[in-house]
Amino acid sequence: MSDFFKTLAAPSEGLYKEKMSKFLSFAIPVQSAAEAKEIIKQYQKRFYDARHVCWAYMIGTDRSEFLSSDNGEPSGTAGKPILGQINSFGLTNVLIIVVRYFGGILLGTSGLIVAYREAAAEAIANAEILECHEQGTVSFSFPYLGMNDVMKLVKRENLKVTAQDFDNVCKMTIQANLDDIPALKGKIADIDGTSLIE
Repeated sequence: MSDFFKTLAAPSEGLYKEKMSKFLSFAIPVQSAAEAKEIIKQYQKRFYDARHVCWAYMIGTDRSEFLSSDNGEPSGTAGKPILGQINSFGLTNVLIIVVRYFGGILLGTSGLIVAYREAAAEAIANAEILECHEQGTVSFSFPYLGMNDVMKLVKRENLKVTAQDFDNVCKMTIQANLDDIPALKGKIADIDGTSLIE
């Protein structure tokens, strides 16, 4: 399994037109299904006058959590093609919403599939795709006297401190690339008085 995953740097938009219908597409980076669902609700309110607000999302570095919705379009003509584009680009932690304004001319099943696929692809094409390293955390305790050595390690390894508590016995949680964690644990253990918190 790879420790890398691809996601979007920032939200982006696209537009696809077919036989007077307009398909507005939005690609949005998200961290959880709950966040994705909250954004979907916001877009449904914002585009209350649209015929359909269809969407798909993919969550997790293993890309195992996903869901899509045709929102009233014929089954499999909207959500699946949107999800298909997320898969084509190998993205995760992303939500794509496609809003359709009906132009009066029916597109048929194959026309809808193409339109939703192209609208989703357009939003992704306008985005900056990031290749990210999967992250892990290490928590450990150390005596106050060891503070200097711990801070040197944090600075030298360019680590992100996600939690800290400085008292007689200090505690710290750091975040690093997943594949760097085993070596990092060794470096922490080399500092006098430190002990890992599992």
